[in-house]
Amino acid sequence: MNESVQSFECFGPVVSTARIREIATACSGEFALLYIRNTTVHFVHFALERMRQVMEYTGAVAVYADHFRQVGEQVQNAPVIDYQAGSLRDDFDFGSVLMVRTSALRQAVSKMDVDYRYAGLYDLRLRLSRLGALERIPEFLYTDVEDDLRKSGEKQFDYVNPRNREVQIEMEAACTAHLKAVGAWLPPVFKSVELTGGEFPVEASVVIPCRNRVGTIGDAIRSALSQKTDFEYNVIVVDDNSTDGTVDVIRSFASNPRLVYIAQDSSYHAIGGNWNAALTHPQCGRFAIQLDSDDVYSSDGTVQKFVDAFREQGCAMVIGTYQMTDFNMNPLPPGVIDHREWTPENGRNNALRINGLGAPRAFYVPLLREILFPTTKYGEDYAVVLRVCREYQIGRIYDVVYNCRRWDGNSDAALDIEKVNLNNLYKDRLRTWELEARIRMMSRKKV
Repeated sequence: MNESVQSFECFGPVVSTARIREIATACSGEFALLYIRNTTVHFVHFALERMRQVMEYTGAVAVYADHFRQVGEQVQNAPVIDYQAGSLRDDFDFGSVLMVRTSALRQAVSKMDVDYRYAGLYDLRLRLSRLGALERIPEFLYTDVEDDLRKSGEKQFDYVNPRNREVQIEMEAACTAHLKAVGAWLPPVFKSVELTGGEFPVEASVVIPCRNRVGTIGDAIRSALSQKTDFEYNVIVVDDNSTDGTVDVIRSFASNPRLVYIAQDSSYHAIGGNWNAALTHPQCGRFAIQLDSDDVYSSDGTVQKFVDAFREQGCAMVIGTYQMTDFNMNPLPPGVIDHREWTPENGRNNALRINGLGAPRAFYVPLLREILFPTTKYGEDYAVVLRVCREYQIGRIYDVVYNCRRWDGNSDAALDIEKVNLNNLYKDRLRTWELEARIRMMSRKKV
């Protein structure tokens, strides 16, 4: 650290509530620099002075910065994203260092009433966000020597790894406390849904949106058409202007009366728009069940299990359980993803903390025709699930009903940092909107 820097004290790594209390007690300067990752950090010249300067300009309770990421001998840009009210993910990326105003740190710590082993830092930054701004500095102020060399598609499932269950329970508790503090927590009281109304050509539709999936669309369609049910169902395949032979594969199933093929026009649709085309099609059934174009159902009983779950649980939506596999259906870590955080008591609150909500998903079509999907290629499902669970119960199937195949052709297998940031920024924005809607809803109920 540059000798000219005054009133900084450095602490880290920071994880537990006990450690944060120790830091707050030890602080004597105006600011504390928290190392929030166990990595090596090399600051650029006068970086800490710049962080302090921005703190003084803005009155922020904390600042963080863009940085460089060093992998071996290669150095890459590693920009972060702006913090907002909906940045509730416990894995929000601040980088490796967070400069905190000591007065705010002490104020937050004075209110901490739970001792977390793993969620101490998460609890702290949620409390700080209620005191003031967490300001991003869009300047590259240090180099972070990276030791996690996995692709983005491998990292994205860390939060549901069964080995991290104890961590997740603590994170849920901290997030729930925050939602209660800001007036956004929802009690387990839900609107009822009438599942027998209306006329539909079939009871259920498997919906397969696709674009340029010539290598996998055939497997998906065969999986969908081979289902055994005690009701009529169909398979709606929505192709969004594929150019690689996908359409020829779809048409090879044309003789099957269950297949409904929708060819989109040349305007912009994305995954959300393709879902809307299926939901609003006159051949769509009462329930719409997801099947991605590169995945397959785990058995011929998946569609039946979903409709049974709707009937038994009386819910507006059902989320299943899936197995991570390679292209040939061999199991991959972390294995079975069952999203145990979807509890009837707190699932819809916990949904604001995590970046994914489980799969496959199935929807009660009359409700989805009112809500509709946003016209986007990422996060469209997250937006809909947040909206549904604001008012309605989400049903669950804990048996594995789906094989989620990971391969190099997956759209999210290995994203660059800019794309990851865009995706996270969008989901944070969805959470911000949902947070605001829930706060207004709860405020009206108190009047």
